[in-house]
Amino acid sequence: MNLLKIQETLRQTVVETARKEFNIELETVASEVPPKTELGDAAFPVAFELAKRIKQQTGEKSNPRQIAERLKAALEANESVERVEVAGAGYLNVFFDRAKFLIESQNVEVLPCLSESENRAAPKVCVEHTSVNPNKAAHIGHVRNSVLGDTFVRILRANGKRVEVQNYIDNTGVQVADVVVGFVYLENKTLEEIKNLHARLTAEGKTFDYFCWDLYAKVGQEYQKNETLKARRAEVLHLIEAGGNPTAELADYVATRNVECILATMERFGIRYDLLPRESEILHLHFWKKAFEKMRERGVIKLETTGKSAGCWVMPTDSHTGTEEHEADKILVRSNGTVTYTGKDIAYQMWKLGLLDLDFYYNPFHEYADGKLVWITTAENLQSANIPDFGGSETVYNVIDSRQSYPQEVVKKGVATIFPEKGEAASVHLAYEMVALSPGAAQELGFEISEADKQKPFIEMSGRKGLGVKADDLINRLEANALTEVNNREASRLEKNPGEESLSEHKKIEIAHRIAVGALRYFLLKFTRNTVIVFDFKEALSFEGETGVFCQYSAVRANSIFRKLGEQVSGSGFQVSDLEAISAIFNAEDGDGIWSMVILASRLEEIIANALNAGEPAILAKYTFNLAKAFNLFYYNHKIIGEENQTKRAVLIAVADLARRSLTAALNTLGIEVPERM
Repeated sequence: MNLLKIQETLRQTVVETARKEFNIELETVASEVPPKTELGDAAFPVAFELAKRIKQQTGEKSNPRQIAERLKAALEANESVERVEVAGAGYLNVFFDRAKFLIESQNVEVLPCLSESENRAAPKVCVEHTSVNPNKAAHIGHVRNSVLGDTFVRILRANGKRVEVQNYIDNTGVQVADVVVGFVYLENKTLEEIKNLHARLTAEGKTFDYFCWDLYAKVGQEYQKNETLKARRAEVLHLIEAGGNPTAELADYVATRNVECILATMERFGIRYDLLPRESEILHLHFWKKAFEKMRERGVIKLETTGKSAGCWVMPTDSHTGTEEHEADKILVRSNGTVTYTGKDIAYQMWKLGLLDLDFYYNPFHEYADGKLVWITTAENLQSANIPDFGGSETVYNVIDSRQSYPQEVVKKGVATIFPEKGEAASVHLAYEMVALSPGAAQELGFEISEADKQKPFIEMSGRKGLGVKADDLINRLEANALTEVNNREASRLEKNPGEESLSEHKKIEIAHRIAVGALRYFLLKFTRNTVIVFDFKEALSFEGETGVFCQYSAVRANSIFRKLGEQVSGSGFQVSDLEAISAIFNAEDGDGIWSMVILASRLEEIIANALNAGEPAILAKYTFNLAKAFNLFYYNHKIIGEENQTKRAVLIAVADLARRSLTAALNTLGIEVPERM
């Protein structure tokens, strides 16, 4: 039985009854979830709203409780409802038909839309996330962006959306220029020598992005004492943006190798992409030129003739005026004719929404193990076959940290001003706060920190200083920690059950990987987006408390029940169907506890809808943890396998199955796989 459909049917009943009985048109009907199932499964405070509306319409005062009594009969006519109680001054507490609900829930998918929709008519949305500068290895802050983005993709798909996942590659930016400066002027390497370096690193089991990490930090340090070297940055940046020269070719090679490394890193976290749009094509295919023409035609931008911005093309906005930083974000074209990041972002956003009347050329870039292709944009028509239909989304979600909130606001307002028919709602900024290091974590990583820094609650990471946690180092450490735990538990299991077959090394490594990814993804998702995460190894690696590992363990425990039960409950071979007998179980002394497990497990679809509407994956993370806690309590309180009453045993099995299906689906939506054993 679908809980969302029941709730929607009940709301519609309220709307129709209000129209018929009171001649009132209700646009929305609020509902609440009672704190305990003993108080009902849904509550409607609508009688108070109706009393207010009746007085406004007729001038007569009405008693909310009497209004609720008239609504009660209509709600009780619903086949999913057992009874309705009027509580307090006029609350409507609705109790579902528990036996009927459980029977029907056995044959309902808890989350039918979890995989990507194949329906080409389904609404298409775009999520852009990760967008790491391709100049060095990804760090833990980038992983927060990617995990948030990937989880939001999964939430959208669970809500029936067709999603295109993009990872924007800023291959012509300052950070890439800095690494090129390092290779050319500090390392004195040619393109051929860089290629040989890449081959040597690969042969040694090392990665190119780690080398670039150290080089980038080295360049940052040299800039502080070498003004001549710092001046090289502008020269290199100009050559990269212009393209068609040896420096641009070298930069493209460096950026592309780093992109390959970043994709491999994110694949370890279960994070994938459909398209890698590159900034170089936005420039070379004249996306900005077309966007600029449209903005001039509609009077969205103006040429400043006085003040600091004289000679610049600026987008006037009403908000965030007065600071140099915000004024700079309004500049789309500098006085020297170069386009700012904000200007390029507006052109890119217009393309994502299908508003530019231009398109990229595309080429396959990477093939995942299962055959899925990642495409990359190109400036040349390479005649690739079977190119997907990229761009043209109804809504675009940009996962970018909160420090970019104002530029994102300019992009949103800019696109909406040019295309008012699209409006601001088409551009959504999923902002998030940074990931910082605890002083202890910084010291554990070997960084020298001052006494003053030791007193701070956190230390901000800095790529230029090389201060940060590389994503691959982190997952390696998590996997090693998890493997130690898996080996200890496996040894304990075999000691207690010497006849059982031991897990292979491959299987133990696979389990450790799933535990490690689950631990990190949950750690990054349990905090709301507006929370600064202070990363600490001990907390992130914990196997206890509110962790992904606890949630995985609960799902593994649920699966073990059904392994022990074996074939007798496989498929539909052990279904409950006797309404009267099931009702007797729910009406027994411990019936409310069993029912509370049913209703909580059935709220998954509702929770995912709430997470989408709020743009907050933490809502789903919190629900998943609460579901895991509730299942463990349910398991502790009831002898599922050893129950002698066959009807009650069947009910307990059905409830456990519903809980494990919901828990598994919730974890999958968070990007967390359930291991075979733990």
